[in-house]
Amino acid sequence: MTSTATTKTIGLVGYGNINSALARHAVAAGYRVLLSNSRGPSSLTAAAAELGPLATAVSVADAIRHSDIVSFSVPFKAAFDDAAFPADAFAGKIVIETLNYYPDRDGRFPALDAREATSSELLQRRFKSARIVKAFNNIFFKHLESLARPRGHSERSALPIAGDDGEVKASAAAFVEDVGFDAVDVGTLADSWRSEPNTPVFVYPYFARAGSLDGKVVTASDIAALVSKATKESPVGGVLPKSSK
Repeated sequence: MTSTATTKTIGLVGYGNINSALARHAVAAGYRVLLSNSRGPSSLTAAAAELGPLATAVSVADAIRHSDIVSFSVPFKAAFDDAAFPADAFAGKIVIETLNYYPDRDGRFPALDAREATSSELLQRRFKSARIVKAFNNIFFKHLESLARPRGHSERSALPIAGDDGEVKASAAAFVEDVGFDAVDVGTLADSWRSEPNTPVFVYPYFARAGSLDGKVVTASDIAALVSKATKESPVGGVLPKSSK
């Protein structure tokens, strides 16, 4: 996969399963990739070396400072750690957040439980000067790895994105497209509940069959149909396997 744009830099804040998959796709698309996590650059030097010359391990601050777009992928509760992420940490930056709310891991957030806000809206309130877009939160990392396809491929899958600023959302969508997926605009951050845990579009559509990790193509029209079926009757927040908590 090759990006149609001039070489850009993606800053990865958090280097778990989602961002490590995105790192590989981004390098393949010609992006410069800055890897960062809470343990510091030395913990990621081997990962950067494996990715090749377009990848560099840096501090979280440098990953944010020197990037065109940030992919923010940490446990939801970690985003509210003032020491790790001050309120102005992402000032002026386009931030693709992949976070999901899991109460057993993250503790309770009353505003989420009462459906007074979506998790993305809480993040936007926390990081007021950031430009937040939600994406990559509804797909299992193995499928993020395996289902990426070039533009125009007959077996290209799609992902929902949500955001309040059309121009910012277009920039995030371009990154989604560059790393191998069609981007489906599902609305504002207030609408992003439609791709949260316990909704029809969350994770399971990408599984080919029960009992297997094999992936299945989910097209843009599939995403639109699944998102339209979402209701607010299901519980807020997901449940992680015990080994993931």
